[in-house]
Amino acid sequence: MVIKSLVDDVEAVDVREVDQQGTTLIEIRVAPSDMGKIMGRQGRTVRALRSLAYAVSLKKKHLYLLEIME
Repeated sequence: MVIKSLVDDVEAVDVREVDQQGTTLIEIRVAPSDMGKIMGRQGRTVRALRSLAYAVSLKKKHLYLLEIME
C-alpha cells in the first residue's frame, strides 16, 4: 500500500472504506509523528494521493474520496 511506504510507524496506519450513496470515502489514520509525511510540503503528497483516488474513480466509474483523519 502506498501509505505504508510513506510512514515510519507502519503499525499505526489504519485505512477504512465507508460507502455512502454511490461514493466511497477512504479514511486514513496515521501516527501523529507521521502526519507531516502524509501531508508533504505544502500539501503536495496528499494532493497526489487524492489525484490517484480520482484516477481510480474515472476508471471504475465510482467516486472515491480520500480523507486524512487526525
